[in-house]
Amino acid sequence: MQRTDTHITGRLSLCIARWNRPIIRQIVLAVLLACFLSAQQAGAADELVPPFGFRWNDSMARVEAVLHGAKAKIASREKKENREVWTVEGLIHPGLKRTVFTFKGRALVAVELQYEYPDWTIERYNQRMGEIRKYFDEKYGIGKLVSRSRDHDTDVIQTLVGYQWMVGTTMLELFYFSAQHDNLVYRTISVDYKTL
Repeated sequence: MQRTDTHITGRLSLCIARWNRPIIRQIVLAVLLACFLSAQQAGAADELVPPFGFRWNDSMARVEAVLHGAKAKIASREKKENREVWTVEGLIHPGLKRTVFTFKGRALVAVELQYEYPDWTIERYNQRMGEIRKYFDEKYGIGKLVSRSRDHDTDVIQTLVGYQWMVGTTMLELFYFSAQHDNLVYRTISVDYKTL
């Protein structure tokens, strides 16, 4: 029995001596750090977060306070079925025309960013759509094409192209919409964050 205790004590001393070697400590710490970082990244990819530092289920009061602090203006408040929709103007981001916040049960469930660039050509819009799509593809995996249509049936020519990314219980959609009637042209890119 005593021989076993001595044997265990000797092995324990050997392990402690080895642990005190700088190279062993560095390897073990590097492995632990890598495990921690990969677990953090996996957790971050489990759900999309809404833009501007908001969180899903933020209360209407919190969202309104943040918007007020950012000097943004709630241009309209509408009730649609069991949801309340706010159209907000004045959030500072290049090309951002308006932001639409959607609440269900007074909790934030969707944020849509609508971008318009009046001086841009269709080629520049196509280029920007490609850049945004590539960014989301690299971050969340290849997006699914959910819409590609061009309607010539009326005097207004309409084009709609959309992609979708599902991440956990959240969804991200990217759309390009254009409507043209003679020389009048309307184009927009929207990025829509939703919790399901």
